Amino acid sequence: MAKQDNKTFTVAGYATNPDGTVKVRFTNDLVARIKILNKAGCTNVNLIELPQPMTKLDALQYLQSQDFSGDAGYVVANKLTEKRKLTEKREVSMVLKSGTKATKATKATKATKATKATVKSDAVESTNV
Repeated sequence: MAKQDNKTFTVAGYATNPDGTVKVRFTNDLVARIKILNKAGCTNVNLIELPQPMTKLDALQYLQSQDFSGDAGYVVANKLTEKRKLTEKREVSMVLKSGTKATKATKATKATKATKATVKSDAVESTNV
């Protein structure tokens, strides 16, 4: 399943799950999301309207600028770091797919497979002696 990085949200914040974990939440419908979270038993629900529709990465950066304290601040910072790493990985993989580095990586993989095949055949020959 492909993830949509360009999907935007108008509301973001955090809520504490019934098991005590704090999670960052994103939505476009504030009232419906609060009802769902309350029904699920979540507490400490703090959702804020964003200044304009934002991607998850942009919304996390905005939330971090709001200086949440305690667990909420920690969770926002961790999620932001996670999203940045995912974004960087996708950028690198796009460069590899469209750039000349992809052919070099393919050649290196073929060379590695050939070396492994040679080692296997040498091992078979040494056991047959």
